[in-house]
Amino acid sequence: MTRNRTLASALCTAAALLGLGAVPASAQTPVASAAATSCYGGAKTLTYHYQSAAKEYGTYTTSSRCNDINLRLITDEPGVYLDACVVFVDHTTKCNNDDAYTTHGTEWGTVATDVKDGTHFILRVHAYDIDAQNVTFQIAY
Repeated sequence: MTRNRTLASALCTAAALLGLGAVPASAQTPVASAAATSCYGGAKTLTYHYQSAAKEYGTYTTSSRCNDINLRLITDEPGVYLDACVVFVDHTTKCNNDDAYTTHGTEWGTVATDVKDGTHFILRVHAYDIDAQNVTFQIAY
């Protein structure tokens, strides 16, 4: 009789586990957080020194670590921003997004989206205004 109860209890537990199917949201959060950590965890730190012309950094090669090319300023001075774009060097000499720059601050922002792994690019940066004298920033790709 004890053997039957043990078997029945094990069967009920297995059925309950199989019936759950969905993973609670709290259990999914670390996976999403780990994906962000692995992308930003491989970020490169660079420094921009003010100049009138755009400055180029790279050539870099995208990886499976990030789906996008991302940028953020580490220098946290009010009113300091950088404009950035990427040049996919195997295909063009112009910036992405119709040769347009996007403005970036201390929050992670996307410079290019849905970039294939193994894509070669140069990051092109210029000052948003003259307040951007010496700006430390990161790129993740």
